[in-house]
Amino acid sequence: MLSIKELETLIEKLDKSSIDEFTYEANGAKIKLKKNNAVVETVAKESVHKPVEIQPSPVEHNEVKTEEVSQEVPAQQDAVKDYDHEIVSPMVGTFYSSPSPDKPAFVQVGDTVNGDTVVCIVEAMKLFNEIEADVNGTITEILVENGELVEYGQPLFRIKSV
Repeated sequence: MLSIKELETLIEKLDKSSIDEFTYEANGAKIKLKKNNAVVETVAKESVHKPVEIQPSPVEHNEVKTEEVSQEVPAQQDAVKDYDHEIVSPMVGTFYSSPSPDKPAFVQVGDTVNGDTVVCIVEAMKLFNEIEADVNGTITEILVENGELVEYGQPLFRIKSV
């Protein structure tokens, strides 16, 4: 995770550049900077740290002020996982939860799936690839939204196998 000082440096460089939006992902953390909206978003996934959201206030000439925010949450070792398998994206592409916009989603939270159940489509270079569950179980969590870009190895679904 980037430090507050590194975030401030990124914001300054973005402010001075012609780029309007910047996204950075590393080690399960995602940082998205939008210049026109003057918003900084930080989202941490599967982290022992509580996600920190910094809302800088815009000032004259699109400059951005930030306040140092530090929140730390003790590790929750006793947290119960309601899944034991993740379906990950086999490629970079666009996630689709249904076969077409007018059709219902392949699966929803609570649905029971078999190893050959199609759970979504990932489109890459105009090829629509059906992604199968590969395990028998129940969908406990859907981690991406319809139409969202996904990366290779990015978790898409969590399943409690039977």
